[in-house]
Amino acid sequence: MTSSTILALIIPVFNEQENIPILIKKINSHIKIPIKIYFVYDSDVDQTIPAIKKELINCNFQIILKKNNYGNGALNAIKTGFETFSEEACVVVMADGSDDLSSINGMYGLFCQGFHIVCASRYMRNGKQIGGGIIKKNLSKIAGKSLYYFSTLPTHDATNSFKLYSKKIIDEVKFESKGGFEIGIEILCKAHLLNYAISEIPTIWKDRYDGTSKFQLINWLPFYLKWYLKIITRKSIILRSNSETIYNKVRSVGY
Repeated sequence: MTSSTILALIIPVFNEQENIPILIKKINSHIKIPIKIYFVYDSDVDQTIPAIKKELINCNFQIILKKNNYGNGALNAIKTGFETFSEEACVVVMADGSDDLSSINGMYGLFCQGFHIVCASRYMRNGKQIGGGIIKKNLSKIAGKSLYYFSTLPTHDATNSFKLYSKKIIDEVKFESKGGFEIGIEILCKAHLLNYAISEIPTIWKDRYDGTSKFQLINWLPFYLKWYLKIITRKSIILRSNSETIYNKVRSVGY
């Protein structure tokens, strides 16, 4: 791709060789804007690497293979991708085929309108989730909708990793995340506290093409709860502050 490429896809991989041909085909057919792909892997013996190299001839875009800088795991792979990409924005995409890649066109359109984060939402109108574990699905749905209705967060689906981030917000946020895909809700929370523009579009999530999910609900749940509570707490502070402002204004005019 040329310098006109302003959108990066960051894709953490771990033995996803069976999914790569389908993923490349989907990217070719669904994404209508110039992109660069960063596949981030943990180990040189990961069987995903030869599968990616084999598909290079079928690609309509540039591919970068990047080894994880921080050790094994999806979180470290995503952090490595964030450090590596140089485009104006990036989207985190799962290699397992669960994300609706056609949503990226709409996400990019909202980025061009000035939004620094665009969330692909399964739980807003016209969004949908097909397959996946019942417990995980219900917990993420409850978390997303409750944050939307009971806080000031402008998305129904805070826990979905499938998000677009501007380069500016990635460069500004100092990451604290320690587990799984927690980093997505951390960036969302911090961007919200910094008053960056956030939006969402509906997406349809489908269970992976092949293989076993790497998501570890029990181990990662406490990390998600940490950011959930931060956002809820911020809402209560805002409401209290607004109430005090209104009260003081009323007193000042003698009511």
